[in-house]
Amino acid sequence: MVKQRWMFIGVVLAVMVAGWAHYFTEVEILRFITASVAIIFLAGLMGKATENVALHAGERIGGFLNATFGNAAELIIAIFLIKEGFFDMVKASITGSIIGNLLLVLGLSLVAGGIKHKIQKFNSLLAGHNASLMLLAVIALFIPAMFANKLEYETLISLSLIVSGILILSYLLWIIFSMVTHKEELADGIPDGEDPVWSKGMSILLLIVSTVFVAITSEWLVHSVEHVAEVLGWSELFLGAFVIAIVGNAAEHSAAIFLAAKNKIGGAIEIAVGSSLQIALFVAPALVFISLLFGPPMDIIFTDIELAAIAVAAFIAKSISRDGSTNWFEGILLLVVYAILGTAFFLV
Repeated sequence: MVKQRWMFIGVVLAVMVAGWAHYFTEVEILRFITASVAIIFLAGLMGKATENVALHAGERIGGFLNATFGNAAELIIAIFLIKEGFFDMVKASITGSIIGNLLLVLGLSLVAGGIKHKIQKFNSLLAGHNASLMLLAVIALFIPAMFANKLEYETLISLSLIVSGILILSYLLWIIFSMVTHKEELADGIPDGEDPVWSKGMSILLLIVSTVFVAITSEWLVHSVEHVAEVLGWSELFLGAFVIAIVGNAAEHSAAIFLAAKNKIGGAIEIAVGSSLQIALFVAPALVFISLLFGPPMDIIFTDIELAAIAVAAFIAKSISRDGSTNWFEGILLLVVYAILGTAFFLV
């Protein structure tokens, strides 16, 4: 309980410092840093709460809840960016979330779990379905971009809305398939050998509360992001795809690594890959519809660089996860690809 007490103290202090910087200082970089730190601390609390939910309800449910609440932070940040008209940064953050989860989060999880447990096994049937869904996401994002130059603006927006609606429907059907009709076939089993620190109700309450505070600190973060990009000379592409995406996905980072280190690789993969699928098939399409509330709508057209990065991440993640077992070297391979993409995005 002492560790949990210090966790709560750290979260409260981080949020208070971020609030002080936002309301009582004019230093934009300080505002950006303190808001980012607060989000990371809140993500740690979300990760611990998710781990407790998994101990009560199983790895898949826990992983799904973590991906959902973690992506809620990403969705909230993106909504504030859309409100300010930063469409390119939103698309870059979506790209960064997808490749960050498939390469950075999954890579760190495989390294953390593989060093301690050598070989870790998970449901290969689930891995196959995840790979097919990521391929669907790549195709769905590629086709509108391929026709972008041949369509008028109004037609392009109509295409974006139709594709977005289809992707959301596909994701909802996947939830029914994986969580209802084929739940047993895709299960990895309920974790055992460890007692939860909090009750299921308390864990879910902490997830909700931390998500609310992530929403507040995310608004603080967005208010300073444009100034920080100008001062540091970073492009919107790099800032959105790597800096904002890493901060926004901090919940997935912490929880997936903790689960993998405890030999619960199924839950870690559900968080990392499941979060990427949720971003590609639900969050990104939802943002297209949400943008209608703030003025000119955002299309679903991604740049060639962003599409290439998503396709590369999906390809290597599929190659590594297809056999139903992992080791630390496969995690290193994912991290190497992430470093190469990060360097390319920084230099663009």
